Amino acid sequence: MHTFITIRGFSTIATSSILTLLAVNHFALAQTAAISNSPANPPKLAVILNSGEASVSLIDMPSRQVIKTIPVGKEPHHLMMTPDEKTLLIANAAGNDVVLMNPSTGELTGRIPNIIDPYQIGYSPNHKWFVANGNRLDRVDIYAANGADLKLAKTVKLAKTPSHIAFTADSKIAFITLQDSNELAAIDLETQTVLWVMPTGKVPAGLWMTPGDQYLLVGITGDDYVQVIDWKARKEVKRISTGKGAHNFRPLGDKKHVFVSNRIASSITLINMQTLEKVGDITGLPAGPDDMEITPDGKTLWVTLRFAKKVGVIDIPSMKLMTVIPVGKSPHGVFFYPRASWE
Repeated sequence: MHTFITIRGFSTIATSSILTLLAVNHFALAQTAAISNSPANPPKLAVILNSGEASVSLIDMPSRQVIKTIPVGKEPHHLMMTPDEKTLLIANAAGNDVVLMNPSTGELTGRIPNIIDPYQIGYSPNHKWFVANGNRLDRVDIYAANGADLKLAKTVKLAKTPSHIAFTADSKIAFITLQDSNELAAIDLETQTVLWVMPTGKVPAGLWMTPGDQYLLVGITGDDYVQVIDWKARKEVKRISTGKGAHNFRPLGDKKHVFVSNRIASSITLINMQTLEKVGDITGLPAGPDDMEITPDGKTLWVTLRFAKKVGVIDIPSMKLMTVIPVGKSPHGVFFYPRASWE
């Protein structure tokens, strides 16, 4: 499998020079992330959610081999660390519960029952609220949170297929994409009421807030672009062409760049959040790139490949696919700890 890099705006430069320039640029970016995030001990265990097999694959990262597959519950899609960084929460959307896991060993340590249809989950930045999107049941459940101790505050009914979540830095507002009604909703977390709903492109999915809460980036999975929304004015300000099936985000960790996976194009695009421009693409990936995670040194990106039943490992400085690891059916969430900053 060959991986190619393409960038725009350099028609007068030789192709080899372009690739060298981009590789050097990405290496510098990775090193910037590594300065603030490189730990004494690198991560050793990767957790992959096989949403189509009700299981989790545990991968030994140094050898890049699956060492264990654990049944966890029906349709595990997304996962999140508790604020104390001691427990990994695995949300089973069809199982209506959340499984607790030790992120270092992969040991299952408990289960939170009666979390209904938790497709996507997230803690507010102040850790006061835990939000669970009911993708199947068209609802958003807002919980008062004390770590993994969750108490339901309110269920908010929305239109079709609540998907991904983003928060304002002050934890006052949660934004929710609505995939099958092509909308973006804003919810006041203190009152658990809908502030507004606005239209988006086709099948909005991943959400990312740019630094300073300036813009919301929306992955338009039904098309080939990231929609840039001025959420305060409730209007689109730009479309950044990426690739068919623009889906989910993972920041590089330098507070300047963010990756977006393009499910149908089988590519990953790097975006500059300050200029709102595409920097480059990683192309030629196996089918269905989706969720991503980055090692704490900023040098390696792991991505689930949902349609290929694999996980890809990408070298960030060269933007090249190094290897793929077979896992279960429809791999979705990916996690390891420590990891690069999510800012």
